[in-house]
Amino acid sequence: MLKESQALELAASRLDEKSFSLALDLLMQTAHKVVVTGIGKSGHVGKKIAATLSSTGTPAAFLHPSEAVHGDLGIHQNGDTVIFLSNSGSTPELIFLEPVLRSRNAKIIGLIGNKEGILANKMDVFLDASTKEEADSLGIVPTASFAVASSIGDAIASALMLRKGFSANEYAQTHPAGQLGRNLILRVGDVLHPRSNVATLNQDTSMKKAIIEMSKYPRGAACVVEGEKLLGIITDGDLRRALHDQSELLKLNVSEIMNRDPMVVSPQASLGQALELMEKRSPSPVSILPVLEPKSQKFLGLISLHDIYNG
Repeated sequence: MLKESQALELAASRLDEKSFSLALDLLMQTAHKVVVTGIGKSGHVGKKIAATLSSTGTPAAFLHPSEAVHGDLGIHQNGDTVIFLSNSGSTPELIFLEPVLRSRNAKIIGLIGNKEGILANKMDVFLDASTKEEADSLGIVPTASFAVASSIGDAIASALMLRKGFSANEYAQTHPAGQLGRNLILRVGDVLHPRSNVATLNQDTSMKKAIIEMSKYPRGAACVVEGEKLLGIITDGDLRRALHDQSELLKLNVSEIMNRDPMVVSPQASLGQALELMEKRSPSPVSILPVLEPKSQKFLGLISLHDIYNG
C-alpha cells in the first residue's frame, strides 16, 4: 500500500499542467464520445475510466485493441478523441491501431508508463503514468502502475466535471437506481403514503381507539386532523413514552398525548431533502414526517425513513 501511495504522490507531482489542460481541451471538443483502449491490465483500467467518464457527463466507450481491427472499430466515429493506456509504451496492438485511428481524424491522448516507448512520441498529448517500481514482491505485477493510471483517469473525469459544470442532479440522472439518484430524482410526493392509507384521528379520539387505528395502518404514526388541517401527530415512540409515564393511558384522549408542533415536509421536496430534515431534527432525529401542501397546509399523508431507502 505504501509503495502505491508513494507512486501516486510522485505521479501527481510530475503531472504536466499544460499537457493535462490540453488533454481536457481535446476531450471537450470530441465530436461524439471518448474511446478508451488498452490491453491486459491497462485494458481493465481503461474500462474503469470509460465507465467513470460516462457516469460524469462525458460519453465514453471501451474498445479492445485486438477486436478493433476485426470489426469493433465501428464503435469509433469520425472525430472521436481516443485515450491510449500502455504501461510499456510499446504495446503492439496500440502501435498497429494508432495510424488506423488517425485515418478517422482521431486525436489521441496517451496515459503512458514509459516516456521512451514508441507510443509516447506518437500521442497528441502525453501524460506521464510511469512508476519507479511495482508494489508486489517481484516488482513485476501491475499494481502501482495500475493505481497511477486509474488515478490519472479519475483526475481527467473530475476536471471535465468542473469544466462542464456537471451537477449532482445530472449525476443522479445516470444513477437512477442507486440511493444517491433516488434521493435527488424522486420527490416526497412520489413515495408518500396518502391520507387514505394513514391512521387519522381527531382530538377527542380515545387512546384506545387511536392504538387500534395505528395497528390497522402500521405506518409508525397517526395524524391528528381537523378537516384538511393537521393538528398534531402521535408516533410509536410517543406511545412508548406515554406508557412509561401514564399509568392509565387508555383513559386519555389523543389531545393529551399528541405532538402539536411536528416537523413537516412538502410533497415537492426531494427524498434527499426529507432525509436531511429527519436526520438533523433537534434534539433527536425522527423517522416519520407528515406531508403538507405548502400553500394550503392541506394534510396529504406521511413519509417514513423506510420509504426513502426502500420505496
